[in-house]
Amino acid sequence: MKLKSVLVQTMFLVLFVLFAQVFAQGFLHRQDKKIVNGSGQEIILKGIGLGGWLLQEGYMLHTSSFANAQWQIKSKIQDLIGGVNTELFYETYRKNYVTKEDIDSLKSWGFNSIRLPFHYNLFAVNSNPPVFVNKGFEIIDSLLDWCEVNEIYLILDMHAAPGGQSDEPISDYNSALPSLWQSEQNKNLTVQVWRKIAEHYKDKEWIGGYDLINEPKWDLPPNNQPLRDLYIRLTDTIRAVDNNHLIFIEGNWFATDFTGLSPAWDDNMSYSFHKYWSGNNQPSIQYLVDLRNNTNRPLWLGETGENSNKWFVDCIKLMEKNNIGWAWWPHKKIESIAGPLSSSKLPAYQSLLNYWSGTGVKPTAAQAFNALMAQADMLLLKNCKYQKDVIDALFRQPYSTDLIPFADNKIPGIVQATNYDLGQISFAYQDSDFENVNGAGSSVYNSGYAYRNDGVDIEVCSDINSNGFNVGWITNGEWLKYSVNVSNSGLYKVDVNVAAQASGGVIILTLDGTTSIGLFNVPATGGWQNWKNVSLANVFLPQGKHSILARFLKGDFNFSYINFTLTTTDVKDESNVVQSFKLHQNYPNPFNPTTTIRYSIPVETHRDASLQLVTIKVYDLLGNEVATLVNEQQASGNYEVEFSTSDALPSGVYFYRLQAGLYSDTKKFLLLK
Repeated sequence: MKLKSVLVQTMFLVLFVLFAQVFAQGFLHRQDKKIVNGSGQEIILKGIGLGGWLLQEGYMLHTSSFANAQWQIKSKIQDLIGGVNTELFYETYRKNYVTKEDIDSLKSWGFNSIRLPFHYNLFAVNSNPPVFVNKGFEIIDSLLDWCEVNEIYLILDMHAAPGGQSDEPISDYNSALPSLWQSEQNKNLTVQVWRKIAEHYKDKEWIGGYDLINEPKWDLPPNNQPLRDLYIRLTDTIRAVDNNHLIFIEGNWFATDFTGLSPAWDDNMSYSFHKYWSGNNQPSIQYLVDLRNNTNRPLWLGETGENSNKWFVDCIKLMEKNNIGWAWWPHKKIESIAGPLSSSKLPAYQSLLNYWSGTGVKPTAAQAFNALMAQADMLLLKNCKYQKDVIDALFRQPYSTDLIPFADNKIPGIVQATNYDLGQISFAYQDSDFENVNGAGSSVYNSGYAYRNDGVDIEVCSDINSNGFNVGWITNGEWLKYSVNVSNSGLYKVDVNVAAQASGGVIILTLDGTTSIGLFNVPATGGWQNWKNVSLANVFLPQGKHSILARFLKGDFNFSYINFTLTTTDVKDESNVVQSFKLHQNYPNPFNPTTTIRYSIPVETHRDASLQLVTIKVYDLLGNEVATLVNEQQASGNYEVEFSTSDALPSGVYFYRLQAGLYSDTKKFLLLK
C-alpha cells in the first residue's frame, strides 16, 4: 500500500514536471483570436523594431539619394575603403547599433517585445548549392540572452529574403538578379534558412514567433496564390521541427493585402499587417478586424511609426480599442525625431555623403574609413539622444491628458520656446499641421523636423541665448503651454525673443489660464534668424508652480525663448496687488435694461507711468459702435461700470471690448426685451 502511494506520488510529480515544461515556459501562442502566454494570459504586444541593424536602409543612413538598398550602400563603402576594412566597419556597426544597454532601456521604457528584421545572408550564401553560415545565430543568440534577462519576447522577421520579396530597396532587391518570386532556388533557400532557424530556436520560450516574410510586394495573380503556397510550404517545414512558436503571416503590398491568405492553414498562426500614413479610424482597419473574425486568428500590427506623436497616440488608442498588439519602427536612426533614439551625424560622415552625392571631394581611403568608424561609434546608446517625447506618446499619452514638464523651467530665468510640456495636442500645445494621414510624403507635419516629434514646427536656431532651437512656421491661433516654477514673488521684466521678416505677429502670455501676463507685438527684425527682444515691465508673478500659456494670436514669426528677470520683491501687500488685466462676464446676462461689467487693471506697464488710458466700448454684430462706457486714464485696481440701454436699442447679441495699453479683450452679452 505504501509502495503504491509512493508510485502514485512519483507519477504525479513526473506529470507535473512535464506539464510545467509545456505551459510554464511561456511560449506565445494563439488562443482563438488572442495571443496568450503559456499560462493562458492574453499578451498585448508592445514592441519595437530594430530596423537598420541587420539590414541597412538608405533613408536611415541618409544615403537614399544615391544608395538605397544595402548592397548599394555596401558597394559604395567597399569602393572607397576595400573589402577588409568594409567587413571591419560592418562588424563595428552591428556591435554598436544594438547592445545589452539598448535592450535594458527598451524594457525600462515599457516595451515587452522586439521585432528583429534580419537579412537571410547572415545565415546562408546564395550559391548552388548554398553555403550555410553561423553569423546570424551568433548575433541573435546574444540578443536573445539580453531579451531573456528582461523578459522581452523576440520575434524574428526575415526582412530580406533571397532575391528580394519585393522590388523595393527594403528587401535588398537587385533588379539585375531574379527576385524571390522568379527563382525556385531563392524559394528553396528561404525554406532552408527558416528550417535551420526553427531547429535552433524551437525550445526557446522568449522567441515570440516567426515573421516569415516582411512586406511582400509583387504582382502575384491569381489571388496571391504563389504567396500562399510559399507560406504553407514554410509553415510545414517549420512544423516538422517546431510546434511551439507562433507564425506571423504578412499580406502582399506592404502587408496590407490579405487576398487569398484565408482560410488559415495552421492552428498557431497570426496575421500581421503594417500601417503607415493613414487615418487612425475604425474604417482604416475594419477589413483586418473582419479577417480576424472570419479566420478566428489573432491580428498583430507588426510595423508602424514614422509619423508625429499625435498620430502615434491615436494609432495606439485605435489598436487598444480593437485588442491589437503593435511594434513601432524603428528604435534608432541617424538624426531623426520620430523614434526613441537619434544618433548625431558627424561632419566627417556628412563630407562622405557629400562626395557620394556628387557635391563634395573624394576622401582618401583612410579619411573614409575613419569617418565611417566614427559614425559607427555614434550609434552606441550612450552617444544617442533619447527622445522622451516619443516614449511619452507611446506609453502615457494614449491613456492620459495630464501634462508633464518637458524641462525644469525656473523663474527667474529663461524658458526656452521648444520646452513646452509633454502631453497631447490641445492640452500641451495646439498646431495647425500635426500628422501625415494622406500617404508617404504627401504632407509635412513638422516643417523643421528637429528636437521634438509633435506637430510644433521646430528648427535649428542661431540665437546665442537659445537652446539651439526655435519654434517657427507659426500660424494664427497656435499655442504652447509651459510648466514653470517661480522661486520669488515679485515684479518681473519679461522679454520675449522673436524674429520676423515683417511686423504683425502677436503673442499673449497668460498665467494659470486666467491671469494675463501681457500682450507682445512682434516687430520686423530683418530676417528669420535676426533676433530681438520685445519687453514688458512690472509683471507680477507669485511664488510657486504655475502654468504659462503662450498664445499666438497672429503668426508669421519665429519664437526662441521667454526671459523672466526679477526687478523687485518690494511689493507691500501682494494680496491687494492686481496681478493681471481681467475683463469679467457681465451680470446679469441676458439683461434688460441694465447690466454690470467688472474689470481689473494691473500694476502699471511702465514704472514711470502711474496711469494708463482705458476704454470700454459696446458694438453690435456688424461692428458698429453702440456706446462708450469708459474713456479715461486709470490707475491699477478693480473697477466696475454699468451699461443701461435705451429704448431704441433692439434685442440681440452685442459685444463689449476693453482696451488698456497693449491689452484688449472682448466678450459678448445678450439683450432681451
